[in-house]
Amino acid sequence: MSISFREALHNGRIDRIAIALSGLCVAHCFATAVLLGVLASVGGIFESPIFHEAGLVLAILLGAVALGHGAVRHGYMMPAAIGSLGLGVMAGALTMDHGWQESIYTLIGVGILSLGHDLNHRAGR
Repeated sequence: MSISFREALHNGRIDRIAIALSGLCVAHCFATAVLLGVLASVGGIFESPIFHEAGLVLAILLGAVALGHGAVRHGYMMPAAIGSLGLGVMAGALTMDHGWQESIYTLIGVGILSLGHDLNHRAGR
């Protein structure tokens, strides 16, 4: 049931679409302002060393459980060794000054750790 532009204009459909778009614009502008305000207030938490340290502890715990269990289950040590290397690179990144180099090394460590988890998953199949 397709209607022409003229019919849509006549029966008010174009107006309803325009009103809906205006409402979406208001919602977008409001949400953006609120989101930016919240991020500015909470942004300091993500730069805090405790946030990074807690993340590393969580990664070590999950890595030890998942990769250790996998090594016992399927008998291959390579996934655990690669995952451990990634955790080591991530830990080393914490010793650097906060900046782009720390971010690069953290991302490299996360990538290596992810590779270890992927290999662990594949070996378990």
